[in-house]
Amino acid sequence: MSFQAYLDNIQTKTGKAPDQFRQWGRERGYATAEGLAQGVKAGAIVAALKEEFGLGHGHAMAIVALLKGKQAGAAEGKEKP
Repeated sequence: MSFQAYLDNIQTKTGKAPDQFRQWGRERGYATAEGLAQGVKAGAIVAALKEEFGLGHGHAMAIVALLKGKQAGAAEGKEKP
């Protein structure tokens, strides 16, 4: 499954677009505009996403990748410069 397919499925399940998850991450101190906030572990974000949105591990890790800077709609393996 492509990264974009993961994001599409997450949006269908939660009603939230990738930019809304970026905002969610910044509001909770998990992320900055540049990526993950210093000292934040992926496990903490995954746990919060599972609790708040009912996401599974794979979908939660896709959101972690998004918060780290991976671009929605980007070709596989392409990261934000």
